[in-house]
Amino acid sequence: MPGTSEPETPASAARARIARTGRLLREPVLDAVCAGAVDLARAAAEEEADSPAEVGRHLGVEAEAERLVLHRFECLSRAYVGWTWTVVVTRASRIRKATVNDVILTPGEGAVLAPAWVPWSERLRPGDVGVGDLLPTAVDDPRLALRASDAEEIDDPEAWMGLGIGRPRMLSTFGREEAAERWYGGDSGPDASIAKVAPAACLTCGFHVRLVGALGRLFGVCANELAPDDGRVTAVDHGCGAHSEALVAPSAHPEPVPFDEDPSDLTPTDIELVGVAAHSPGSVPDQPPGTADADAGPEPYGHS
Repeated sequence: MPGTSEPETPASAARARIARTGRLLREPVLDAVCAGAVDLARAAAEEEADSPAEVGRHLGVEAEAERLVLHRFECLSRAYVGWTWTVVVTRASRIRKATVNDVILTPGEGAVLAPAWVPWSERLRPGDVGVGDLLPTAVDDPRLALRASDAEEIDDPEAWMGLGIGRPRMLSTFGREEAAERWYGGDSGPDASIAKVAPAACLTCGFHVRLVGALGRLFGVCANELAPDDGRVTAVDHGCGAHSEALVAPSAHPEPVPFDEDPSDLTPTDIELVGVAAHSPGSVPDQPPGTADADAGPEPYGHS
């Protein structure tokens, strides 16, 4: 019947969507009026730059949308090398006069740009957390896990879970392996320069306090106050010159020799009284300054 329309079928609806999409995907046509407004665009760029000397040659025009074009000019400012002045020119429908919509600086090839923004959690490095700083830990941090969910991955879960009593989370398998790789490959591992020339490994040192749990199989803490790693985690095959058995010296503080203060009942040939000078621990001379004994040699093992 004339004047009536057929009901929309799925096929006709699909054809309509394709037609609409096709119109949207078509390249915009360069508007002749807007494209010809080069002088208008240059004047706008010079006004924005506050100096005609900072606006260079016209680099071209580009259609952005229907009746909307971009005019690009070379930027001669020394502060923006490689950038371009981009002037947006448009006009209303059925109006033959173009107007300036916006003027911006856009980076071109070789432009100096700020580095890409990186979240703070990725910028953080060891040692960045100072006094009074708080470091948040994500609820889904892969280095941590609920004790019950991670205990299934080891042979003795009961002993391992017992160490986590009172803590809602503890190291996950991933976090433990990550820490082990970092410690073992760093200054606490066997490849450190000091470990390569050490007389023996930390495993046999009396000052080496082993960690508990899975990490204790490979790491411990140094308890020698004179060692360079005192209070730090070291691998069992790490080492340094402060190993407890590297060089066993005579006692530095021997017990005083007891003797009778009244040797009247002894003849001079029976005993010789020797005074023991007491001093604080360390390599210090027992004799007053200026009375050095020429016959006395240095203290054993290089100390004087």
